[in-house]
Amino acid sequence: MKKEVQDYNDKQAIADKEICDLLEAEISQELTEAENKIWHAHPVWFLDGNPIVGYDKLKSCVRLMFWSGKSFDESQFECGKKFQDASMRYTSVEQINIEDLRRWLKKSREIQWDYKNIMKRKGRLDRLK
Repeated sequence: MKKEVQDYNDKQAIADKEICDLLEAEISQELTEAENKIWHAHPVWFLDGNPIVGYDKLKSCVRLMFWSGKSFDESQFECGKKFQDASMRYTSVEQINIEDLRRWLKKSREIQWDYKNIMKRKGRLDRLK
């Protein structure tokens, strides 16, 4: 785990840290080719400069976000209104279904919208894969 991500996880309350540590481990194991860094104050993984997945601590939970998740065809996601993002919210590590998470991570590689160039395109998203 990168030091900056470890520092982020270590700042969380015990239950939230467990969630963050598990998410980091699963994401890093599945997306071995992804670049990982702190972006907008929380951990995010990128493929070819395009944000794919990340997590952040909200007031009441840890949110796992997939930038292209709305296109994954997964009923359990909470979908964004404007873009193609979708997320899951967790308050305990027991809520994380590892099988689901691994399936979503595979989809995050296969289904991508071009967030990297959204500014160039004046807010328009194009599908990459």
